[in-house]
Amino acid sequence: MRTYLVTGGAGFIGSNYIHYMFKKYNNEIRIINVDALTYAGNLENLKEVENKENYTFVKADICDKEAIEKIFAENEIDRVVHFAAESHVDRSIKNPEVFVQTNVLGTLVMLNAAKNAWMLEDGSFKEDKKFLHVSTDEVYGSLEEDDTFFYETTPIDPHSPYSASKASSDMLVKSYIDTYKFPANITNCSNNYGPYQFPEKLIPLIINNALQGKKLPVYGTGTNVRDWLYVDDHAKAIDMVQENGRLGERYNIGGHNEKQNIEIIHIILDTLQEMLPEGDERKKLVSKDLITYVEDRKGHDKRYAIAPDKIKEEIGWYPETMFKDGIKLTIKWYFENEDWLKNVTSGDYQKYYQDMYQ
Repeated sequence: MRTYLVTGGAGFIGSNYIHYMFKKYNNEIRIINVDALTYAGNLENLKEVENKENYTFVKADICDKEAIEKIFAENEIDRVVHFAAESHVDRSIKNPEVFVQTNVLGTLVMLNAAKNAWMLEDGSFKEDKKFLHVSTDEVYGSLEEDDTFFYETTPIDPHSPYSASKASSDMLVKSYIDTYKFPANITNCSNNYGPYQFPEKLIPLIINNALQGKKLPVYGTGTNVRDWLYVDDHAKAIDMVQENGRLGERYNIGGHNEKQNIEIIHIILDTLQEMLPEGDERKKLVSKDLITYVEDRKGHDKRYAIAPDKIKEEIGWYPETMFKDGIKLTIKWYFENEDWLKNVTSGDYQKYYQDMYQ
């Protein structure tokens, strides 16, 4: 039975990946989920799998060298899927030190633990061991032209402390590939959306606020463009890269769903009106009058757009979920999981929300 070590598996993308893997492989694999359970990590995301014999949760920080090495010492790890990271640009602007600590030093701890566990005396590595580092399109910077795209060969040019920390971790992984022939891949994805996403990010924030009749904060003019990727499509891509990707390669994972932020908000409002049943009091609250323009984010990148040509040509992956379908699936999930949403939007989150969008 192959054993996967998933870091940050209680977070948004990590938990969706774990669900995807168990649906696909069920009892053919074992997953060890390591998560520090910071504000965005939530074990409620994994209630469906927590009692599976082939699933183990370990509460640990990836910066804790002893804890990570202990996991490798006590288990024969075959795959590492490294999601764990601080991931919100706004938070990185307020507190960049935390992002460097987790995203850079934490990645270094993971690389060293895997290298030490997998390297043989002659400097080669045990067979069928793979490390996948999950990163972001933000490391490439910003696109100013409408007909240009990020490719794997696009120079790294990060503009925020978050993207700089992710670019640094990408370079660390690449350095281990080049120096030690370490068996790894890097993936850079566009903006994910779907179930279990913490409502500091645009789509769940707008859904949650609109249903409560609260203001919908929009940075600047709302014309910044992002490429949107349904999280299940991303999970499938990661699995396919681990199975069929060429070791040492970087793969861009994009959704072919480029939209302005303000366009996303209008789509959400229209879809909420369409999906809310007649007589539901929330239907009256959902209004475009809630849209409120706020001061633009510092260093706000204009446009991201990924060309997933390489992963399609080499591995056969392509995004299957159109945005119009994915947003309905996402909203339906939030409708069916109101308790989850209430639980994560209490306490510290509310204070953070006020600080950011006052």
